Amino acid sequence: MSNRLIDETSPYLLQHAENPVDWFPWGEAAFERARDEDRPIFLSVGYSACHWCHVMAHESFEDAEVAAILNEHFVSIKVDREERPDVDRIYMAAVQALTGRGGWPMSVFLSPDARPFYGGTYFPSTQRYGMPAFSDVLLSIVDAWHNRRDELLSGSVSLVAAIEQQMKTTGDGSSDDQHTVLARALEQLVGSFDSQHGGWGAAPKFPQPMVIEFLLRQHHRTGEQRARDMAVQTLEAMARGGMYDQLGGGFHRYSVDERWLVPHFEKMLYDNAQLARVYVHAWQVTGQPLFRTIAEETLDYVVREMLHQDGGFYASQDADSEGEEGKFFVWTAEEIDAALGEDAGRFKDAYGVTERGNFEGYNVLELVGSLDDRAGLIGPRRKLFEIRDGRAHPGRDDKVVTSWNGLMLAAFAEAARIFDRDDYRKVAERNAEFLLRTLADSDGRLFHTWRDGDARVAGFLEDYTHVAHGLLALYQTTFDPRWYEAAVAFMEMAIDHFGTAHSRVLPEEGAVAGGNGNPVALSGFYDTADDAEELFVRPRETQDNAVPSGNAMAALSLLKLARFAGKPEYEELAQETLAQVQGLVGRYPLGFGQWLSVLELAVGEPVDVAIVGKPAAGDARELLRVAWSRYAPNILVAAGAGPVPELLRDRPQLEGSATAYVCRGRVCGAPVTTVEELREQLVKPD
Repeated sequence: MSNRLIDETSPYLLQHAENPVDWFPWGEAAFERARDEDRPIFLSVGYSACHWCHVMAHESFEDAEVAAILNEHFVSIKVDREERPDVDRIYMAAVQALTGRGGWPMSVFLSPDARPFYGGTYFPSTQRYGMPAFSDVLLSIVDAWHNRRDELLSGSVSLVAAIEQQMKTTGDGSSDDQHTVLARALEQLVGSFDSQHGGWGAAPKFPQPMVIEFLLRQHHRTGEQRARDMAVQTLEAMARGGMYDQLGGGFHRYSVDERWLVPHFEKMLYDNAQLARVYVHAWQVTGQPLFRTIAEETLDYVVREMLHQDGGFYASQDADSEGEEGKFFVWTAEEIDAALGEDAGRFKDAYGVTERGNFEGYNVLELVGSLDDRAGLIGPRRKLFEIRDGRAHPGRDDKVVTSWNGLMLAAFAEAARIFDRDDYRKVAERNAEFLLRTLADSDGRLFHTWRDGDARVAGFLEDYTHVAHGLLALYQTTFDPRWYEAAVAFMEMAIDHFGTAHSRVLPEEGAVAGGNGNPVALSGFYDTADDAEELFVRPRETQDNAVPSGNAMAALSLLKLARFAGKPEYEELAQETLAQVQGLVGRYPLGFGQWLSVLELAVGEPVDVAIVGKPAAGDARELLRVAWSRYAPNILVAAGAGPVPELLRDRPQLEGSATAYVCRGRVCGAPVTTVEELREQLVKPD
């Protein structure tokens, strides 16, 4: 018999709709039941592609005895973290405060007023891994609720107070200038770099595309060779390893080992968006054909497997198929022999295939041969891909997440421009049209998710900022002013509905104290809108995680819009937002990867290029090719007859020809009409 989740659209929630647990979706009905019946709440948070979420579901949520305990003593709520990142964020903060770590599935126990008092992550069905059985945990909570409730609720008060303070925390009041912060961040990254395998830290190892973007920017601005070397080594190691799908393209979530061999097999849209884009940029910097190939294979994978017919991008693919992690992706030596015949030996040598295998008796493919070997094995790879395509595919979470679509929109838009791929441009334009048509309401306010024609959940800060970021990238590819105007509108909404300015505390009234004791006025943005559902604390994330924080992306887009629109107030707000984290960025660069690029944009010399004329005309196209001919992360390009954006205003064409105006900082050169003249102005160091 189905439970209440049967009416939801989230594939993750629908996976639990037939559980014997009497699940509620997040909402007032659950809390009303808990208050009326004086029961604690069990909150379970996960997502569709999460392997251990599936394990706990099979072990506990499908078990009749566990369900009976939950149904008798608790009100149980199931949440898709991708659908409700606000709920996930504040309760993850609670779990981390309670246990010192976090992850998914997340299991939190709440009072009927939604305040957390105990939590953890995965609990096994029986006592193992040094963890208690889930049923024992439940019965202990029941006993405490009835016999030691005052103790539980007293601890909850302290926990909530700590989380509230965490959400208000600004930087440390550091007076270091931005150049010093960036230099310190680089030294931190050098010190923690894995010089043998690339990347940072030990297993499990995550791809860190935001940090690599910073390293490419740092090398461009300063000539720092160490930054370039770390970026290139890591990108090549990931491209060779099993974390990259050697047959189908695209990246898995992370590597369970330190050398990028065995992945956690789920594929997330946001990882592939950010990685495709950084490989595009790495190709610009180095000219290495491998980097362009990886970028194109990744984007081609997205078109093939993650694109809705109306233009939206799906959220993720599972790690599991037929109940086994990675089954779809791995091979035995015998399977390779049978499939490839006389080509099998060359392929096995190039891709590290052995009789013993490297993953539970199977082989995860990794490129151990040369890049020439890779180029020479296109046919065998295609044959194996076709065979693999006949296997049972991993499940796919086919909801559309607005913010993640903004990241992928930027990747396709930039790849279209830099690789001169008209098919990628069409994908990007269809996606932008889809987002504006289906994820925005009549007032222009965004929803966070969409599935099967149903848009749900009021948009979060990251939806506005990430989509604005993608639209600005698309504008600089097509120069259709509607994309620019939509980006401006979304950032204005972010300021109006998410900004902290209306609640800013003056120092004499007792502002939040920085690490040096100095009061620091709260600035930047909240994650939820001023008219959103009220949680026990209003979330405000400044740290970057797997996805850039909304605050970092807001600062990035505001710095760009200040130049496009000629509005210094945008830059002032961006700098205020930067000041909140600046002291932390230099000390903890792996946690503030997007902020590093924001700082690089803030300190680098801006190069603004206005090309006046019809963007599709031949003379304008030639000038645009020069403007985009090399890696120049601080360049902004506007093209058209004006007056949108402001960068084009009051700049006439010379003698009816497409005319380029180049400004560096606050100094503008003479207008030019030839590619040679434009190239001469742009080759100066920026």
